[in-house]
This record gives sequence, structure tokens and C-alpha cells, in this order.
Amino acid sequence: MSLSQSITNAKQFDDKDPLAKFRNEFYLKTNTFYMDGNSLGLLSKRAEFTLLQSLEDWKHHGIDGWTEGQQPWFYMAENLGEMTSHLIGAHPSETMITGSITTNLHQMLATFFKPSGHKTKILADSLTFPSDIYALQSQLELHGLSPETHLIQVPSQNGRTLLEDDIIEAIDETVALILLPSVLYRSGQLLDIERLTKAAHDHGAMIGLDLAHSIGAIPHSLHEWNVDFAVWCTYKYLNSGPGGVGGLFVHENHLGRRPGLAGWFSSKKEVQFDMSHTLTPAETAGAYQIGTPHIFSMAPLIGALDIMNEAGIENIRKKSLSLTRYLINLVEENLLEDGFVITNPTEDTRRGGHVCLEHDEAARICKALKQEGVIPDFRAPNVIRLAPIALYSSYEDVYYVVEILKSIMREKTYQQFSNKRNVIA
Repeated sequence: MSLSQSITNAKQFDDKDPLAKFRNEFYLKTNTFYMDGNSLGLLSKRAEFTLLQSLEDWKHHGIDGWTEGQQPWFYMAENLGEMTSHLIGAHPSETMITGSITTNLHQMLATFFKPSGHKTKILADSLTFPSDIYALQSQLELHGLSPETHLIQVPSQNGRTLLEDDIIEAIDETVALILLPSVLYRSGQLLDIERLTKAAHDHGAMIGLDLAHSIGAIPHSLHEWNVDFAVWCTYKYLNSGPGGVGGLFVHENHLGRRPGLAGWFSSKKEVQFDMSHTLTPAETAGAYQIGTPHIFSMAPLIGALDIMNEAGIENIRKKSLSLTRYLINLVEENLLEDGFVITNPTEDTRRGGHVCLEHDEAARICKALKQEGVIPDFRAPNVIRLAPIALYSSYEDVYYVVEILKSIMREKTYQQFSNKRNVIA
């Protein structure tokens, strides 16, 4: 279809949208255009219901809520893993909902990073999220290795995106493990994970992924691609709520490997309450759990995933690409003369779920947008991220966001704000 800036066309796109019905599932504020679902997804009525259901189970069953009630707690993590598995192209046995993204990353590194001989280095990239780098540095130091010499960070040629060729060229026989984002958090670039995984294995290295900015927006085939492990959060595109539970994937080739960080919930469930001081790990990805599941963090995800599974990840990706393409086209037609630069890849095969705009006045523009009811995301020093979400954003939303942005720039209302970020950007 031809994407133009006409509001009439935007409404026509919405009328033909097979996912439009899911918009009513979410709590959307009147006269507000929410474009920050890649940082925190909105609450849905189903997520609210399943959270309240777990509270009811606690209210009526007390400790028996572990095995009774509408949503028994003892198997909740495994059940959520099964609900999530198809989103990442994995078997249920390979998928677990547990912990937080960084805790899970520490678990994966403790399990899979085993430096020996000349293989002592970890390879990452220069654009990845800081928390991942902190975890890599910590794990190297725990092995008595200096991050300055044993952490390789592949540079970006333009400061925004990465070239797979550069990553592959940096893999040598000293690299034991590789950690990469599936989608770069700033620019929204989608990496060629299948190609990078093959290159890693050709050099005898393990490879893991941070799926924080792709799960729930993009289909994956982690099992088929032979990715060794992956971690993610659920509060962005999966809409589980602030600080929502994390998730992890371990390829079936590695199931049975003892967890690097063992805990009570690493146990095989049938013997967990034997209280033995000898751990019998689960034979699934459940072995990489550590502590007691955070039930009220997991419970909203039941309802959130129910919506996602009903909509279908392929349909979500199709609409996401269409929404971001529409947004890119509108920016190109209306805002380039105001100093905006589109820095995300424009090809569908290389673009994640958000649009990345750079502007010298980005911080104050974001404040002006919020004043007008648009909720964007700012990343220092000059990045505005806009994420129209397939399940609850409309084409009409996108149209009005660009119209509001155009008005802000033409009337220079952003100049009333300082060009410094707030405490939470």
C-alpha cells in the first residue's frame, strides 16, 4: 500500500488492520500517544486479571497456592516458558521465565564461560547496553582476567550500527564466548544472528544473545540457528510490567550442563523438597533458575502472553514493520529540514521495532513532546526513539505524533526547555 501523510489514509490503514481489535485490551490514556513501548509496555486488561488472580490464590489458599488455585505457583515459570518458547523459535524445555535479564546473564556466563588454554577472551560490541558490559567485566574479573585485555568490543564504523563482517573478522582462536544484542538498543539495528552464530561455532566459540529489544517484536529461530544461550526482559514488547521477570534460553545441546550458579530452584522439581544437600539439577532450562520465583512479577505475563499468542508473532512483526515504515516516510516527508536524521536501518530485514531519530536538541524536543501528550524515549546525547507498538498503536497515532513534532519544530516550543535529560530519560 502507498503510505502518505494523509490522515484519511491513516484511518484507512487502521480500518484494514487485523490487529486493531487488540488496542482495546490495553489501558491507553486519552489524548496521549504512547511511543515508548520499547522501554516499558503498557498494561493490558488480561495482564491485570492474571495478576489479580494470583493475589486471589494467595488470599484463598495461602501456602497451598503453590499447588492449588487458578495459577499454581510451583510450575508457573515452566508454564510461562512454554508460552514464550515459540516467540523465540525454541522448544519448551529450552525456555525458562525466571530472575532478571542481568541475573540471567550472570548465570549464563557462569555456566558457559570456561576460559582455558588460549581461549580466554569474550567478544562483545561497542554499542551494546551498559549492563551487559558490566556483567562481562565482572565475570572476567571473577576468573582473574583483566577486562582491558580479555574483553574485545568490536567498534562501530559510524557510531550507530555494526557490520557483521567486522564482528566476524574480530573472532579469532582466543575468543571463548561471544555476547551480542539481537537488536541494538539505540539505533534499532537487527543483526544477522544466524550468520554470526555459524561464524562463532566455526571458531569454536560459544555465542549468546541479549533479546531485550527483539522478543515480542520479531520472530526468532534460536533452536534452528543453534544459538547456545539467550536472555531477555519481559517489560518491553512483552508488556509484563515495570521490573517484570526475565527469561533465558539454553539450547538442548547443552541441557544437562550443571548451572554455574546453583540454587534451590535449579533442582529437578520431583526431588526439590527432599532437601538434600546434593543438587539434582533439572534436565531442562529450569536448571538455570536460582531462587524462588517472583510470583507477582510473573503473574501479569500470563495474560500478556495470552494476547501475544492470540495475535501471532508473525502478524505482530508484519504490522510493526508497516508502522515503522509509515513513521519513517512521514519523517522523511516532513521533518528532515528541521535537522532530524534517521539513523536506524531502513531495510525491513535490518530494522527492529523502533525508529531512531537524532537531533542536536533531542532532550528538549522530548520534553516538548511530553507536554503535547506524546511519550517518546530519549537516549543521551541526542537520540529520540519512537516505538509504535503493533498491539496497541494505530497508524493514526503515528500520523499525529509527526504532526505534533512538526508543530513543535515550526513554533520552536522546545526552546522553553533545557537540553538536558531528566533523571529517568
